[in-house]
Amino acid sequence: MTRINLLPHREIKRQARRRQIAVLAGVTAGIGALIVGAVHVAIITQIEYQNGRNKYLTGQIAVLDKQIEEIKKLKEQTQALLARKKVVETLQTGRSDVVHLLDEVVRLLPDGVYLKRINQAGNRVHLTGFAQSNARVSTLMRNLDDSPWLEGAALVEIKAAQVGPQRLSDFYVTVGLTRPAAPAAAPAGKK
Repeated sequence: MTRINLLPHREIKRQARRRQIAVLAGVTAGIGALIVGAVHVAIITQIEYQNGRNKYLTGQIAVLDKQIEEIKKLKEQTQALLARKKVVETLQTGRSDVVHLLDEVVRLLPDGVYLKRINQAGNRVHLTGFAQSNARVSTLMRNLDDSPWLEGAALVEIKAAQVGPQRLSDFYVTVGLTRPAAPAAAPAGKK
């Protein structure tokens, strides 16, 4: 006798394949979800780590900004102190200039010339006075030009004036104040 199998074996195989595909699809979806979750956690961890570093750097930048402000203040104070020092040095070096000026003017003043006023404005000295003649004023100007402390004597005005019974020349002269060159140091072998 011939056996005929009437059972739906093909249908059972199809259902078994469908179950197998469904299980594989579920396993694949689960593995995919785990991978996505792991990547998501890794990325969030890196973002949090980077945010922590950013906060640290922001804090350090704030500290450095404060230090920069302090440095700027110190530089300003240093500049102010240097400016004061320079003014003091200028005053110290110019301290004796008035003494030299008066001493030099007294030495250079020829007989017959009398000063009414000496004014100094910066490096210019203004001399006002009387002279017995114009020749004495010219002698004064030559003496001023020959001085190592004075240079560029210029006669601004000269006019005749009556002072008591005498007739004198009233003059106004300007001259530049300079520093003489320092004498060269003698060689060590020579005295």
